[in-house]
Amino acid sequence: MGGGIIELQDVGKSFDGGRSQAVDGVSLGVAEGEFLALVGASGSGKTTTLKMINRLVQPDRGQVLVEGAPAGGLAAPELRRRIGYVFQGVGLFPHLSVAENIGITPSLLGWSRSDVQARTLELLDLVGLPRGYGQRPPSALSGGERQRVGVARALAARPRIVLMDEPFGALDPVTRDTLGGAYRELHERLGLTTVMVTHDMQEAILLADRIAVMRQGRLIALGAPGELVSGSADPAVRALMDMPRRQAERVRSRLGGEGPGHG
Repeated sequence: MGGGIIELQDVGKSFDGGRSQAVDGVSLGVAEGEFLALVGASGSGKTTTLKMINRLVQPDRGQVLVEGAPAGGLAAPELRRRIGYVFQGVGLFPHLSVAENIGITPSLLGWSRSDVQARTLELLDLVGLPRGYGQRPPSALSGGERQRVGVARALAARPRIVLMDEPFGALDPVTRDTLGGAYRELHERLGLTTVMVTHDMQEAILLADRIAVMRQGRLIALGAPGELVSGSADPAVRALMDMPRRQAERVRSRLGGEGPGHG
């Protein structure tokens, strides 16, 4: 996967005047082309860690490197325009059309109007939406369609890095599964580096190359899904990783057997 394109070196962040330690000494690297999932209970520091990568949150200590350079060495808006970001709940601007939402970052970067329009049509194709949707307001789209627009907007300026904060969490299970798989295909096709926060262990296992498990602001485990299931000494990590299997067993039990012809 190549060298580290994102590096967190002993980063920490406190809130409430230092009384609340959100992130406490996290160090990890993300290789170019990797898909990393950040998981853990609510309040474990996942989203704060994600936001420190593009300086939506400023670390109190430690350093974040992006493409080998300190993130703090760039103006925050410049850094963010180089990194795609898919927000929880999408966050589209309701007063702008779908096309205008997608084209925001390229327009801010000074792209010509024709280049922005061409890129918008290309991205609608890429995320599987009809080109005519570009003229619609976000309110005219379903939740899944709005999330596809959110992904298109994040990819508009051709970033190498995409950050995702619970990107599919508000969707129904079928749409969530479909969009997760579609994004993973885009990740591979475009050679992206993706860091995703999720509460859904099944989603993390299915989509990510490696999973970082956080608890009370600390990184307590990091590895490929199979490694964490079989190799973690922490019983809480093993229980977390084993959750999808336990849920599947309960579903089979409720349905009366192992599958068709059983029970």
